[in-house]
Amino acid sequence: MTTGAADSGAKIRTGRPRFTGITTYTDPKGRFEFRHPFGWIRDELDELDGVIARPEADDQSTYFAVSVTPLEVEVVADDLPTLRSGFDDGLGQLADAEVLAARDDTYNNIVKVERTFTFTEDGQTRKRRAWAMYAERWQYLVVFQGSTAEEFDYWLPMGNYCFTAFNLPQALWFATDPELRGGPTEED
Repeated sequence: MTTGAADSGAKIRTGRPRFTGITTYTDPKGRFEFRHPFGWIRDELDELDGVIARPEADDQSTYFAVSVTPLEVEVVADDLPTLRSGFDDGLGQLADAEVLAARDDTYNNIVKVERTFTFTEDGQTRKRRAWAMYAERWQYLVVFQGSTAEEFDYWLPMGNYCFTAFNLPQALWFATDPELRGGPTEED
């Protein structure tokens, strides 16, 4: 349930958001898919190649989004330190950025840099969880953001579901496996 606060325009919520169904978004080019709650408003991203899904039409800053960018070079697991440094440098350019959690992983030659952080945008403190995933010659930016820290926390169960239901195509997993591509193995 939501009620508006008369003086600040902030939402006061009670309870938790409820799933009324699930729908799947499959990228038209076959590069990824994810599931999100039924009823979320889905649209293409304005300046990036990807999709955005919002739980409420009147809150443009709370969303789950995925963008895909082709890379000029192929990424491998050994690139993690460089990618981590670049990602963190980018976060450092956001106003009042504060990293709350950080995790980096590699899966074969898929590299994932994950951060949960707050920052200031348009005079408001936002909270965001972001994955920068690099697979072969692709960068995937997967983001869940709350327009405020409170909105992030309120919608977090559904945002986490979207992350959990995010999938890369099976062919990309095979393409990044060094053993299947004839690359170095742990025994080398």
